[in-house]
Amino acid sequence: MFWSRIAGVYDLVETVYNGKANARTTDYVASLMDKDDRVLECACGTGMFSVKIAPRVRSLTATDFSDGMLKKTRKKCRKLDNIKVENGDITNLNYGDGQFDKAVAANVVHLLDDPQKAIDELRRVVKPGGTIVIPTYIHFKKSKAAELFNKAGAGFKRYFDENTYKDFFRDMGIENVKYQVCEGRMACDVAVFENR
Repeated sequence: MFWSRIAGVYDLVETVYNGKANARTTDYVASLMDKDDRVLECACGTGMFSVKIAPRVRSLTATDFSDGMLKKTRKKCRKLDNIKVENGDITNLNYGDGQFDKAVAANVVHLLDDPQKAIDELRRVVKPGGTIVIPTYIHFKKSKAAELFNKAGAGFKRYFDENTYKDFFRDMGIENVKYQVCEGRMACDVAVFENR
């Protein structure tokens, strides 16, 4: 699997190529968390968001479908006692309805065959009135890094800019989304909405 194969170098590429945007994005997402929150993170990758979220919340369940990525997350988060790192599929979550206060799914919707199914699952497991946070790279279609990742097997299904990202949620009937663009070489647009 592509993501397990690149897990060992993923952080290096993300830091060297897009460190500023990633730092801004992870800090912003962490700032949305509260100390009593039970948070689900889907597509946690190597734990780039996990290490910033966990210290701010009651508990974090970090999931990914790549064993290589999960191994890196476990290592990175080994000193945090309020985190569980588990294998999971964002389109078929193994959690009860309304189990979490918040969910984060970073940089994954562009990879999914059926993003609607993933959004539906996030809405199912987050309690009504809870918050769903979905950061996604924008303007990366023109990026050399995106081109290399895709040639290597990443399998991007869609590319976003600020307008098409807003259309993505509008087309799913999700209104009242707040957006925060975190600038960098490959900017990230953080979509935040209340679960209704």
